[in-house]
Amino acid sequence: MPNRHLSRTIVVQSLYEWDFQKKNNIDDIVKRNVDYFKKEDVDKKYIKSIVNGAIKKIKDLDKKIQNAAKQWPLEQLPILDKTILRVAAYELFYINEVPPKVAINEAVEIAKTFGSENSSKFINGVLGTLFKVKYGEKGTEIDKKWKEIKEKLKKSQKQ
Repeated sequence: MPNRHLSRTIVVQSLYEWDFQKKNNIDDIVKRNVDYFKKEDVDKKYIKSIVNGAIKKIKDLDKKIQNAAKQWPLEQLPILDKTILRVAAYELFYINEVPPKVAINEAVEIAKTFGSENSSKFINGVLGTLFKVKYGEKGTEIDKKWKEIKEKLKKSQKQ
């Protein structure tokens, strides 16, 4: 089974590099980063999907992030934090197969590994706000449904 955490890390790494050098081809950046981890089992289809989707929706994602963190102008955010937020926001708003809390948790873990001392807390707060924007009061219902699906999956795997 492909390592989704490593796949997300490659997505963040690729988009981070692209944000510095937008003249470079994103497909070349992704290929180089995936090739670096060629001995690992990464989800290449997922990586390309998230990278390309996030770039296509970048203006919308940035607007959502800016609305959730009004006190922090986007251009003042560290590029890594902004990149992690874009990836997680893309998963929250456009990828239905990823449980929202997984997208948030993964972003926080990546921020703990690669970000500054306060990155994970900031990212958790912004993504918590975006979660409420998307799901509102339904958020607890969504969590319950994902837990039910997870339990059913566990039971079916044991059989």
